[in-house]
Amino acid sequence: MRIALALALASLATPAYAQEAPEAPATQRVSGGDIVAYDQIHKPAIGRGGMVVSQNRIAADVGAAILRKGGNAVDAAIATAFALAVTLPRAGNVGGGGYMLIHMAAKDGKPARTIAIDYYGQASRNTTPDLLLGANGRMDPAKSYSMKGVAIPGTIAGLWEAHKRFGSLPWGTLIAPAIAMARDGVILSDDEAQANAEQKKAMRDDPAALAVFFKPDGSAYAPGERWRQPDLAATLQVIAARGRDGFYTGAIAQKIAAGMKAGGGVIDAKDLADYQPVISEPIWSSYRGMPIAYMPPTASGVSVAEAMNILERFPVREQRWGSVANLHLLAETLKIVWSDRRLVGGGPDWRTPAKGLASKEYAAERAKLIRADGALDARTLPDGNPYPYESKDTTHFSVVDAAGNAVSNTYTLSASYGAHVVAPGTGILLNNSLGNLAWGRRGEEWKATQPVPGKRVGSTITPMIVFKDDKPWLVTGTPGGGYIIATMVQMLSNVIDHRLNVAEAAERPRINQSGGDGPLELEEGFSPDIIPLLEAKGHKVRASNTMGSVQSIMVEGDRFLGSADTRRPDAAAVGAK
Repeated sequence: MRIALALALASLATPAYAQEAPEAPATQRVSGGDIVAYDQIHKPAIGRGGMVVSQNRIAADVGAAILRKGGNAVDAAIATAFALAVTLPRAGNVGGGGYMLIHMAAKDGKPARTIAIDYYGQASRNTTPDLLLGANGRMDPAKSYSMKGVAIPGTIAGLWEAHKRFGSLPWGTLIAPAIAMARDGVILSDDEAQANAEQKKAMRDDPAALAVFFKPDGSAYAPGERWRQPDLAATLQVIAARGRDGFYTGAIAQKIAAGMKAGGGVIDAKDLADYQPVISEPIWSSYRGMPIAYMPPTASGVSVAEAMNILERFPVREQRWGSVANLHLLAETLKIVWSDRRLVGGGPDWRTPAKGLASKEYAAERAKLIRADGALDARTLPDGNPYPYESKDTTHFSVVDAAGNAVSNTYTLSASYGAHVVAPGTGILLNNSLGNLAWGRRGEEWKATQPVPGKRVGSTITPMIVFKDDKPWLVTGTPGGGYIIATMVQMLSNVIDHRLNVAEAAERPRINQSGGDGPLELEEGFSPDIIPLLEAKGHKVRASNTMGSVQSIMVEGDRFLGSADTRRPDAAAVGAK
C-alpha cells in the first residue's frame, strides 16, 4: 500500500529522535477551579456519522444533509461547493478553480485509494506576454481585475470529475440546494452583507456585477435581508441538467465567451471546451511517522512537505509551543521553503521537481542552514538544488463520512471576489487567477511561472490528509493566499508535535515568514516580551492581522472532531448526527 511505503521510506530517512519526540518537562496542573480538569481552552465540535466543516454554516448544513441522505463524502463535498458559490461569493464559486484530495476507503473488494484533482485555472491558448502589462512593462492591476485577468475556470470540471469517479447520489440532487438558495434567496449575515457592500467601488465598471450584488437603485443589501441571484440559479439548473457540458459548451459557454470578448479578455469557446482537470497521485510524505497526502503542483503541497521534513530534524516538542526557539525555527524553515518556491510552477513549459522538494534527503541538506543563534537573510540563504533527489480569498472545506471516505478541498476566485466581473446573463463571478503568473518578470527565478499559452496557473493552496493506521486521521486546509503555507505548517506541528486538540491547534496565534529579507509577522496573542528576543536573533518583527481560516476534521473512532476556525465569521462544523 502506498501509505505503508511512505512510512517505510520515512523511517529510513528520519533520525530516531525525530520519530518519537520525547515528552516535554512535566508541568503540574490543577483543576482551574472546575470539578472537571480541562487541559485546553478550545474544544472541537463532536459529530457522528460523518461531518462537514466549512467557512459558511449554511453550506456546511447542506453538506451534512447530503450525508444524512446516504451520500458519501464526495457527494457532500460537491453539494457544499455549489452551496458556497451562492452563500460565500467572495470565494465559493463556479467561475474559479481549486484543488481536491479524495480518499476512498476499501469497499467490495476494491482497495483504498487516494487521488488528487487539480482543477485550478489555465491560461487561454490566446495568451500573450503583454496581456496584463501596463505602459511601464509591469503588471497592471486594472487589467488583472478585468476580463483580461480571468483564467479558464476549472471548478465545474473538477467537481464533475469527482462525481463521475466516486459520486453515489445523482448529480442534480447535489446541486438542488444551491439552485433553491440562489432562486429563493439567502438571508445575509452581518459579515456577508458587509463584504458584499464593500465591493461597490471595485465593481463599478461592470454592470453585470453591480446587478448581481446590489439593488436596482444601487444600494447594498443589509444584514438580515434576503439576497436572490436568479441568473446564477438559471445557470446552475443548466449545469444540473447537462453536467460538465452545461458549463463548458452550449449557451453558458457562449455567454462567457461573449462577455470575455466584450471586456477585452482572450478566453473563447474553444478554450472552455478543451479545459480538463489533472488527475494524479498525491505527493506522499510523512511527519513523525504519520503519512500525509499532499496536493501536487501546481498547488503548494511540496512546500509544506519540505517545511515539515526540515522541522522533523529538530526536537520541536521540547522547544515548547510559542517559545523564542520554536518561533525562530519556524521562521527559518519558512524562509528556506519560500526560497525554493522559485521551482514550483506549471506546464506546458515547466516541470516542478516535486519529489525532490518533498524528499527527506533534500530537507536534511536544507536544515543544515538553520542556526539557533542567528537569522538567515537573502545574502546568507543560498539557492537549493532538489534535482539530485528527484526520481526520473479562497475557501476550504473538509468532509469525512461514516465509511472513512474523506475530501479535502480548497477552491478560489484568487482575489476576494476574483476579477470583480460577472459574465453577463450568467450570474457567474469570474476569477482573476491569471495574475498569479510572472507578468513582466524575467530571469531564472521566474522561469517556472512565465505567462505562456495554455499555462497551468499555480497557487499557494494546499489541502491535505494525514493518515493513522492507514485511515484518514486529520483532514484539513485553509485559505489565506501567501499565508497558507505557514498556516498549514503550524497546524500540523500544533497537532503532532504539541499534541493540541484540533480546535486548540487552529485557534493558537500564528506567525508568517516569507523570503529571507521579509518580515516575521505575528498575529495578536503572542507576548510582547518575545519581540525583542526575536529581534536579537536578527528577525524583522511586525504585527499582522489574522492569518488563514483552517477548517479541519479529526477522526477518533466513531467520533468526528470538527474545528471551524473562528478567524472568519459564520464558519461551522456540522455532524451528520
